[in-house]
Amino acid sequence: MRQYKWMSIISPVLVAIEVVLETYIPFLMGNIIDYGITPGNLNYINTWGMVLVGLAIVSLVAGAGASWFSSHAAAGFAQNLRHDEFAQVQKFSFANIEHFSTASVVTRLTTDITNVQQAYQISIRIAFRAPLMFIFSMIMSYRVSPEMSGIFAIVVPILAVILYFIIHTAYPMFARVFRRYDVLNRVVNENLRGIRVIKTFDRQTEETNKFKDASNGIYTIFSKAQRLMALNAPVMTFMINTTMLLVSWVGAQMIVGKTLETGQLVSLFSYTMSILFSLMMLSNIITMLSVSQASANRIAAVLREQPSIENPEHPVTTVKDGSVDFANVSMSYMHAAHPSLNNVSLHIKPGEFVGIIGATGSGKSTLVQLIPRLYDITKGTVSVGGVDVRRYDLRTLRDAVAMVLQNNTLFSGTIYENLRWGDAHATDAEVEKAGQMAQADSFVQDMPKKYDTYIEQGGANVSGGQKQRLTIARALLKKPKILILDDSTSAVDTETEGKIMTALRTELPDMTKIMISQRITSIAAADQIIVMDDGGINAVGTHQELLKTNQIYQELNSSQQKDEQDTIKEGGDSNATDAQ
Repeated sequence: MRQYKWMSIISPVLVAIEVVLETYIPFLMGNIIDYGITPGNLNYINTWGMVLVGLAIVSLVAGAGASWFSSHAAAGFAQNLRHDEFAQVQKFSFANIEHFSTASVVTRLTTDITNVQQAYQISIRIAFRAPLMFIFSMIMSYRVSPEMSGIFAIVVPILAVILYFIIHTAYPMFARVFRRYDVLNRVVNENLRGIRVIKTFDRQTEETNKFKDASNGIYTIFSKAQRLMALNAPVMTFMINTTMLLVSWVGAQMIVGKTLETGQLVSLFSYTMSILFSLMMLSNIITMLSVSQASANRIAAVLREQPSIENPEHPVTTVKDGSVDFANVSMSYMHAAHPSLNNVSLHIKPGEFVGIIGATGSGKSTLVQLIPRLYDITKGTVSVGGVDVRRYDLRTLRDAVAMVLQNNTLFSGTIYENLRWGDAHATDAEVEKAGQMAQADSFVQDMPKKYDTYIEQGGANVSGGQKQRLTIARALLKKPKILILDDSTSAVDTETEGKIMTALRTELPDMTKIMISQRITSIAAADQIIVMDDGGINAVGTHQELLKTNQIYQELNSSQQKDEQDTIKEGGDSNATDAQ
């Protein structure tokens, strides 16, 4: 609630005032009929009529105020909750994020919080109004006629049992609906993210069918639950009509027997409606709270999730240099059958250019993700600048390590805004200098608005190679001590890639550069090359050393050279055919 707690308190107070006045007004109307209209006492009618109008106005103001305060308090509560949940997600490590799918987190931040917001507004207004209305109406009906109020003692328990059965049966269905929403959001998310692939493979029909299946799953469960809840209205109508008939029949006999006045019977009709409608409101409240409980549990699961990577007590806030050391490091992903890294040890000096190569699944990406502590190791020690990464302040460590992924992300905004993620205070000249080193400046200058060009969501209006060069420029603006390129030049031609690496070596000699690549030509000039195999280091050496001593490296080199020769040959054959 935080800053909205007073609104949350004022709302039920105003509701209580509104209910007290609403239940007193029928009693007063009955008196006006019995002591004013029936005997023809105009003075009594005028006096208490003015009081009646005044009470109605106060009740109206109290009700409107309660509605205003409850709606603002609920909107504020949802705003705080949404902020807290999003902030919690930002604290998560990769391991935490794996607990919740992207679609599930989106559902929790939208649909689930909306349900909880509605339930909160109901809780501080209608959830106070319904029971108070029921209690005060029962009290006032007993005050009017103890004999007539006995009818409610029979009707109310019957209605309560019926409503409980309806709610108890429908609740589990609502809980299942939200899991279906997760599936629907996942289908939509995958479809939008992979729209180019879908169109390339002409899979629109299949994707539409997947969406229909997910949507129909929600419809089937939700409609079944709603059909049960729809029984509320006819049951309530039947009970109201039955009770009104009983009150009319018993009341008529009591009036004839001179034990009940006409005005009192009118009051009892009002209290009958109030009592039964308050029960109906209670059933709707319980339904809404039951539905929101499922949402609240899902939200709470995110809020209670403890980040697996947190700052230590008294963290180190300075990174001395870009040296990296792995000492007997092993690492396993959650639920993985085998470790991704097993007993890895290596030393990287500050300013070195290190290449990493190996087959898919050999542990290359896992190795470099441990340096900025995106995951924690299972065993051993990873050190940066001579200090265990677990001792660093996370912000300090990650500011010192810039990581560029193969499928890195650009965000909606100008090129300037995207690159300044690396340094929010970078000048235009610094941004352009980073662009030049990353070989991005040339194509940016050809754009109509240059660095003020707007990038669409996900970088949809730039090519894959351009996106990679922009993300490298963004990383360089951090001025990191360690730059990690995780296959992040795969979409760049070899000439441009060579210019990028030359710029990094000549202009940033003190920065440690670690490059994962599938192309030996990309890392042949590295100070040392690490050959990964099955989660371990198979060999370490220079390009020439590995060509002489390492079988895996030799096979990779031979295979890539053969592919290049085949490509050149095919190109030559094609040119010869064209010439003929």
